[in-house]
Amino acid sequence: MTALLDVVLPVFLVLGAGYLAVWRGLFSDSGVDGLMVFTQKFAIPCLLFRAISTLDLGHSFDWRLLLAYYTGSATCFVLGILGARKLFGRAWPDSIAIGFVALFANSVLLGLPIMERAYGADALVPNYAIISIHAAFCYLLGITTMEIVIAQTRQPMRLVSIVGRAMFRNSLMIGIALGFVVNLTGLALPGVVSEAIDLMIRAALPAALFGLGGVLYRYRPEGDAKEIAYVCVLSLMVHPAIAYGMGHYVTGLQEGQLRAAVVTGAMAPGVNAYLFANMYGAARRVAASSVLIGTALTVLTASGWLLILP
Repeated sequence: MTALLDVVLPVFLVLGAGYLAVWRGLFSDSGVDGLMVFTQKFAIPCLLFRAISTLDLGHSFDWRLLLAYYTGSATCFVLGILGARKLFGRAWPDSIAIGFVALFANSVLLGLPIMERAYGADALVPNYAIISIHAAFCYLLGITTMEIVIAQTRQPMRLVSIVGRAMFRNSLMIGIALGFVVNLTGLALPGVVSEAIDLMIRAALPAALFGLGGVLYRYRPEGDAKEIAYVCVLSLMVHPAIAYGMGHYVTGLQEGQLRAAVVTGAMAPGVNAYLFANMYGAARRVAASSVLIGTALTVLTASGWLLILP
């Protein structure tokens, strides 16, 4: 167990340093905002661009891996909606937002560094396959469901336009899309461009973790304890359990693929879950507090899943 904590704790120490720095006034809110803009709009898209552009698509995009992971995602989305509606009596927009929190795992800022520390950089290939469609899948499912529920539009083409704009204004999606373009066309980047991208990549994850700690300081828990606990159970326990069951017993994943599906599924809700809730003005307190509390609990739950995995 100590060895597992040695894998997980450094990630959360960097995150905790960001939280502590903002809490004690050593790092300003505007500094956190600037750092997150740098990481989420520039450095991490470079990381994803590089990963996708060099993926062996025929080998990496195994439908069994994606089925194992996204069956868990979709199931938690549905359970989140039904639980919020039937167990806690929330309005439909709140219920959709709570379902989205259970759906959107922090696959990049937490999933990648924990996988890399546990199994090495070479083990990240199936993670990148999952991440390449993660934002598209989650936003497509979440926004489409929300727009249907609130009946903001009943025109199919208008709905497609709303969903498309939301996805392709996302810098992560742009980095992934450009990575696919380079991969599929075989375009060779100039050496100086590749080196510049590599410099950005080296800053991506540590800076993002530190900034995420500062962001989480803003989202202190303020009520809705039952809903938050419910979401955390779905995110940290149910999602990885479904991924493990599907991957191990149904689709027969290879060891590395199973690790990627379960560890990514075991991550806390990502900050995008709060951004989705804020976009619709629904269940914002549940979303913000679930991101914070779920991230803290991941120290323990991720260690447990690493212990279970081969």
